[in-house]
Amino acid sequence: MKFHILVVSTLLFAFGIKNDGGLSIDDYKKLSEDEKRSPENALNGIDILDNGLEATLFAAEPQMMNPTNMDIDHKGRVWICEAYNYRNALNPKNHYHKKGDRILILEDTNSDGKADKETVFYQGEDINSALGIAVLGNKTYVSCSPNMFVFTDTNGDDVPDKKEILFSGIKGLQHDHGLHSVIFGHDGKLYFNFGNAGEGILDKNGNPIKDEKGNIINNAKNPYQEGMVFRCNEDGTDFEILGWNFRNNYELAQDSYGLMWQSDNDDDGNRGTRINYVMDYGNYGFKDEITGADWRVRRTNWEDSIPQRHWHLNDPGVVPNMLQTYAGSPTGILMYEGDLLPKTYQNQLIHCDAGPNVVRSYAIAKNGAGFTASINGILDGSKKDNWFRPSDVTAAPDGSIYVSDWYDPGVGGHAMGDSLRGRVFRVAPKNHKTTKPTLDLSSEAGAIAALQSPNQSTRYLGYKALQSMGLKSESGLKAQTSNEKTHLAARAFWLLASFNEKYILEASQKAEENLRVLSVRMARQYLKSPHDFYAKMAMDPSIQVRREVALAIRNKNYTDIWTDLSLNYKGNDRWFLEALGTSAFSNWDASLASLKSKLGDKWLENPNVKEIVWRSRGTNTPTYLGQIIKTSSESEKPKYYRAFDFQKKSSVNLVLLDLLKNAKSTKERVMIFKHFDQKTIQTNPQFLSNLPKVLKSIDNEKDYLDIVSKFKVKSEYARLQNMVLNGTDEDTYQEAAEVSHQLFGAKGLKAELAQNINAVKAINRFGKVDQKDVTDELVRLFNNPKNSPEIRNAALSQMEGWKSEEILWEMLKKGSIPEEYNEQALNILKKTWHGDIRSEVNKLLASSSGIINVENILKSKGNATKGTELYNAYCSTCHLVNKAGNDFGPNLSQIGAKLNKTAILNAIINPTEGISFGYEGFNITMKNGEVTQGMVTSKTEIDLMVKYAGSGKINILKLKDVSKIEPMTESIMPKFALTETELTDLTAYLEKLK
Repeated sequence: MKFHILVVSTLLFAFGIKNDGGLSIDDYKKLSEDEKRSPENALNGIDILDNGLEATLFAAEPQMMNPTNMDIDHKGRVWICEAYNYRNALNPKNHYHKKGDRILILEDTNSDGKADKETVFYQGEDINSALGIAVLGNKTYVSCSPNMFVFTDTNGDDVPDKKEILFSGIKGLQHDHGLHSVIFGHDGKLYFNFGNAGEGILDKNGNPIKDEKGNIINNAKNPYQEGMVFRCNEDGTDFEILGWNFRNNYELAQDSYGLMWQSDNDDDGNRGTRINYVMDYGNYGFKDEITGADWRVRRTNWEDSIPQRHWHLNDPGVVPNMLQTYAGSPTGILMYEGDLLPKTYQNQLIHCDAGPNVVRSYAIAKNGAGFTASINGILDGSKKDNWFRPSDVTAAPDGSIYVSDWYDPGVGGHAMGDSLRGRVFRVAPKNHKTTKPTLDLSSEAGAIAALQSPNQSTRYLGYKALQSMGLKSESGLKAQTSNEKTHLAARAFWLLASFNEKYILEASQKAEENLRVLSVRMARQYLKSPHDFYAKMAMDPSIQVRREVALAIRNKNYTDIWTDLSLNYKGNDRWFLEALGTSAFSNWDASLASLKSKLGDKWLENPNVKEIVWRSRGTNTPTYLGQIIKTSSESEKPKYYRAFDFQKKSSVNLVLLDLLKNAKSTKERVMIFKHFDQKTIQTNPQFLSNLPKVLKSIDNEKDYLDIVSKFKVKSEYARLQNMVLNGTDEDTYQEAAEVSHQLFGAKGLKAELAQNINAVKAINRFGKVDQKDVTDELVRLFNNPKNSPEIRNAALSQMEGWKSEEILWEMLKKGSIPEEYNEQALNILKKTWHGDIRSEVNKLLASSSGIINVENILKSKGNATKGTELYNAYCSTCHLVNKAGNDFGPNLSQIGAKLNKTAILNAIINPTEGISFGYEGFNITMKNGEVTQGMVTSKTEIDLMVKYAGSGKINILKLKDVSKIEPMTESIMPKFALTETELTDLTAYLEKLK
């Protein structure tokens, strides 16, 4: 679908537009669709939530379009990454940018608040869909998987004279979860990240980059996986990984003290979007640290709610979230350290979330060794123009902020509904005029003024100027260390510490807690013999300072300092506990031995020590966990049993067998069996004698199924059969049917058919197991005219599975389906997940479906009640709405809040254009030649966890049986053969889901 750019979009720049809140909702609704989309009404569609602020439209189409990221240089010019060529294979094409995407420089030459000059800095196919830009001096860093480019403009003519690759090999080509933008740290280093499509990183020569222990930095769980955060020098040397196990950590922000922040997106529809304080070296829990299993896989002591469960927050080794913002598609983020905006926003995060159409500020407050935050709204398009999709926020030299707007009916999932629009807004106090920056880098005072700028590019120039002056700038910088704005004092300290170590000690003696935190961070970088300094700071009264000491001694084997920090731990502070764990990760044995020697034999009676042991990974940790469990209450035990999953398997079984002797409840015995290592325990006599007793005593059916499946217990046929046929919870009895088939094949179904008592129920329940031996039984049943109509109908209705639909299609083509069942078979196949079959079936049905007119659907209101019926018929087999349906595709409970009508309709009729990350389909070929399709949710060293279409259940395939795993080129979601009226009604229903 294409949209028209109105002539008024060029006229608005002649008159200027500013707005302090836009039209009322009622007046906005009276506008036509073309009027709503016009730049003339861009501000009318956005509510400004702070009465002291105003927004102005700085730039819009046709000047620029589809901005993914931006930066503002020291001259106040806005640099834009355009992404017109965004996933062209999936989205509408236009040959305007056939030479590739552009880096644009937008300039306001007459200080009227509007861009009146556009310069193409660079254009090329190598930067199609770039996701990051940073302008640092004469170098411009452009992040575009698989490369990070550095463009150098040596003569200042806004044309790059050199293009180099700084890093390469990053996966996620044209992918939102790939490489994101660089920021310049206050320590003089570069910081950047990539989402979980990145997988790994190579240097400019194509060589793998390793951490300080020699581990290659990739997603192989050694120990890293998923999204990651990095730091390095400007030339790419001294490379470090600072955090990992994110899903799509879109962009980094850093404060002057060196602390980092970022947002992270959840699997679509699970209300798990979060804001993180990125504590150095932390694991952030998107996947199971050890196995790589995703958050849906059942585990001991898992969290009560999906938003918490999503990040494995109850697992030892996972850093907590600062704030969960629930539904969203988070994008650019900024630590605002200017003083132009009201105090509410000063020294706080400002963040874009394109999903709910908002720009927010997060007011950060210290919480023990970590942080918490509250939300203050700035811009909101959700009530009027939900095409407002803020992609980035950046501070200008005068302290105003600029917001880029992707402007599209949808967001995420690689779809683009509109390829011709995009805006940039300026937000500042009311009546604030744009001021042109002045810069004098030749003098100490001018360079210090630049260093104090809220704008990154200006600060960079000040930093480099002062660095080149060296000790000549010492007196001016030293004067700044007493600045009452302590974040500016911190900037001075960073440079001074690089000149002389004494300034680290000076910062450590400041009353301001943040400066003492800074002193420890500076010591990590500049202090050559830091032990005594760290030992002193480990006694600091501030737990925030002590947290930094814990992180600083990682890999240094300063066991004495770690012990002092642990003895000072007061409990109930997960941030500090994870800092201690990070600190000791390569030195657990010596650390725990030291702590034990300090506290004596009764050390495990200390509740704070119990927490440390729970987090530990030492050789003797399993033994200590066993001792703790013996004296723990029933409610505490699941936490400690879960900790066994993070220990070496060889030492866990003996401890669990000892605990089994004294276990007083079925619940505890079940936990013990869940944590046995299945490879090494099954010949143990104590295990074998207790297994049938435990199974007999289990009341919880999920627990029972977990153990029967894990240990492949073939003595449980009768109980499984009863669960399948007499169970009342659909999810449980279908899982029982899968486990039964795993152990006994189609025996359960055949047995009931032979008795002909529960035949229809057996067909409806066992028939959903999509395996050939079951399908063969179904075909035999519906093809036999001697069977009752009830049995035949039931058998045919269960042919809704990947393998069974292939067989059904072949039968239909050969005419071997009884004629009276052809229509029912066609109704099944028009919803099939096989793209090739669906295409052929749609051809058969095309004449009856009619031609779809998209404009008619968009203009029609539709019948939401009938849409509900259509949803239940077509969509509920793979989507959840308010907990009803199957957890296969994205949760749609709030789809109407994320996508507007245009985007919802496009997702239905063009599903391949909008595949949400994590929901891509794969063709999986087994070594026996069998081919299936599904979504790979997790992959461990042993298992491949797959969800098949129409089911929310995780199916486990053994990797040793898998020959090939190939990504599908199209969406696994069917393109349903729906009429225009049906599409109108279905869209009307989905729009209401908010």
